[in-house]
Amino acid sequence: MKRRIFLQAVAAGAIGLHLGAAEAAPVVDVYKSATCGCCEGWVKHLRDNGFTVKAHDVANPEDYRKKYGMPQSLGSCHTAMVQGYAIEGHVPASDIKRLLAERPKAKGLAVPDMPLGSPGMDGPRKDPYDVLLVQPDGRHSVYRHYN
Repeated sequence: MKRRIFLQAVAAGAIGLHLGAAEAAPVVDVYKSATCGCCEGWVKHLRDNGFTVKAHDVANPEDYRKKYGMPQSLGSCHTAMVQGYAIEGHVPASDIKRLLAERPKAKGLAVPDMPLGSPGMDGPRKDPYDVLLVQPDGRHSVYRHYN
């Protein structure tokens, strides 16, 4: 009898830990066009890397870039928000995780345009690109470089 109660308690604890881990996953709200395939690829990349993603199909994703204060010059095909940070374009999940761990005073991260080889822009060709850390005043610096 004691063994059965012990096993039930262990099972309940394991379920609780699993649910706790799922609840702890950062939620990313993505504002994108309904017809953009590369945006869907980026959403899948985030989910595959442990993020909970709420994808919102919107008429004009540029409106959200403006709303969240990302410079138009750093624009891409989608804008996202995670824990108070704006994410513009095909930013790798590892860089978002780093941002959330370091918590710099910044507007967020951006990968301007749509560089081939970035998450969601998969294919045989891989162009070098930079992930930019965008300051509250719009200035930016290289956060990570990819070859």
